[in-house]
Amino acid sequence: MNKPTDIIEQVSEPLPMKKALSTLQKMVLDHANAAGSVSEPYLQTFSIAVSSTDPLLWLHNQDLYPKFFWSNRKKDDLVAGIGTADVIEYDKTGPNNVSFDILQKELCKKNPGTRYFGGFCFNNEQKQDEQWRAFKSFTFVLPDIQLSVTDGTHTLSCHLMIEPGENSEVRYRRLLETIAKINSSTLRDIPPLPEINSRSFSPDKKQWIKTCNQILQRFQEGLMGKIILARQTLLEFNRGFSPLLFLLRYPFSESSTYRYYFEPEKNTAFFSFTPERLYRRKNNELLTEALAGTCSRETIDNGNGDACQQLLNSEKDIREHKFVKDTIVRELEPICSDIDMEERVRALQLNRLAHLYTQCRAELKPEASNDSAVLKTLHPTPAVGGVPKTKALEQIIQLEPFSRGWYAGPVGWISRNSAEFAVGIRSAVAKENMFYLYSGAGLVRGSNPESEWEEVDQKIADILAITRQKR
Repeated sequence: MNKPTDIIEQVSEPLPMKKALSTLQKMVLDHANAAGSVSEPYLQTFSIAVSSTDPLLWLHNQDLYPKFFWSNRKKDDLVAGIGTADVIEYDKTGPNNVSFDILQKELCKKNPGTRYFGGFCFNNEQKQDEQWRAFKSFTFVLPDIQLSVTDGTHTLSCHLMIEPGENSEVRYRRLLETIAKINSSTLRDIPPLPEINSRSFSPDKKQWIKTCNQILQRFQEGLMGKIILARQTLLEFNRGFSPLLFLLRYPFSESSTYRYYFEPEKNTAFFSFTPERLYRRKNNELLTEALAGTCSRETIDNGNGDACQQLLNSEKDIREHKFVKDTIVRELEPICSDIDMEERVRALQLNRLAHLYTQCRAELKPEASNDSAVLKTLHPTPAVGGVPKTKALEQIIQLEPFSRGWYAGPVGWISRNSAEFAVGIRSAVAKENMFYLYSGAGLVRGSNPESEWEEVDQKIADILAITRQKR
């Protein structure tokens, strides 16, 4: 044990899950017999190729926590994880920038290529409501066990982190016990969701329209250029159940969305079907985007119209999108030596909705080639906060009758060398039978409060569609 990191990989043809688990146990046991003390943090990763296995179904069959799931928008990077081999977390109220710096400081102590999965709350200066109790200012987990699908290759891995002074024998034994608890079943029995007892909104429609009109008046006075106003929709089911059923029963597999799930304790989870990338970083290369302006197919020609073309011809949506584009370029300038924001605005078609979309590539300056600098610059984007940023954040706290928690916060994965974060919108937090759904609308001069209410309905329509499935 003289190296801070060891990767032990079994090279073989992909094994069935049950045999792979048995082989993984043997690999860990072989190294446990040679275990000794360590003088610095020491990470071992054991990996083995497995036959094709649905990560979500595998996760559903496990009864170990925390649980998480990540899928990028291209669906060529899927990871399901359980348990905690290592964790970086923080849970004190204060500026988001403090959270970002603390995470960066801790990451500098970790192996450069090791990915931690988790998320941040939207505004760490805001007091959080009770439904967010299990979610810290930020949490990033290296799981005990993870099932990954990368470019079609399925890999089962386990991680063992030993700190100086720890009893390595105890850590090995704990990992072996965790592997022994893994359910290797491939059963596909996915139960339907329970019935909904009640549905309520915060704010209700009357208050929403009143608040929108207040904001529109502030636009007239020149106090702001744009703000995102969010709504909370509470669904009360007739019993508690696993929130993972929402991902398992998600019927729009081809939709261009990230899928994110974090369940810190049983039946308490945050999940998101978000179309929006915050950024992807690899060393000093940065990929981000402007995503703003929304149109629903269902609101034009009884669902038969071209939502993309409608968006591209909408003066209001083009103006809203330009706010986001211009703000991103302006905010990137201090940390980037080269910025290439596409001139052409495209439309991104999802299941029900289309969004205006522009991609941006940039090269980070050497002193800013880290995620703390990027997070401070890009979060919150104008698509979830507003313009100007500080004023919009102040207004959001004053005007929204709930705390956002992890809604619209950065969610994804991070390592020392690279990271990918999505924006946690089109999302929900669940606790037993209570599910709080979140969606927002971008208000600019000329916005119609009634239309914006309909837009927030459309943005959670895919989640609500799952509740109406019978099987």
